[in-house]
Amino acid sequence: MAKATKKKAAAKAPKAAKTVKVAKLGKLPVPKNIPAKKTRIPKAVLKAEAAHLKPLVLPEDGDAAVLDRLWATIESRRLSGDAATSHSARLIARGTPKVAQKLGEEAVELVIEAVARNRAATISESADVLYHLMLLLVDAGITPGEVWAELRRREGISGIAEKAARPKALLAIAQTTKLP
Repeated sequence: MAKATKKKAAAKAPKAAKTVKVAKLGKLPVPKNIPAKKTRIPKAVLKAEAAHLKPLVLPEDGDAAVLDRLWATIESRRLSGDAATSHSARLIARGTPKVAQKLGEEAVELVIEAVARNRAATISESADVLYHLMLLLVDAGITPGEVWAELRRREGISGIAEKAARPKALLAIAQTTKLP
């Protein structure tokens, strides 16, 4: 009878909580659901990661005509309205404030990378800014040709002279003191 009582008492005694072993000083404990031994990463995954993480290599033949093609692509996505498969359509469907917010976010990221003198990231963020600018133009119903015409109008004019020539009414409409 004494043996049966000892077995029942042992069965009822709470088990000590399993402790997670820390392999080396300075490493974080590994959660229980992660295997302790290292597993081999499939070659396909390694190859995909290597291709994705390659250094930025730019084609030598870049030109500004890509902006017109980008605008046309975004416009076609707007017309299709397929937010399930198009990032452009999804952003436009969310409204002008969201499109403008995304442009602002990308502009801030560009400024950060430019100040850090990170050339590759500055190029990448510049592309993001141009994409989101084109998205904003499509959303506003403005064609790149209209922007190019404004740039041609300003060509050869000093920025200081151009700002000085702005009418006071324009500054009042803008409701800002940031413009000279």
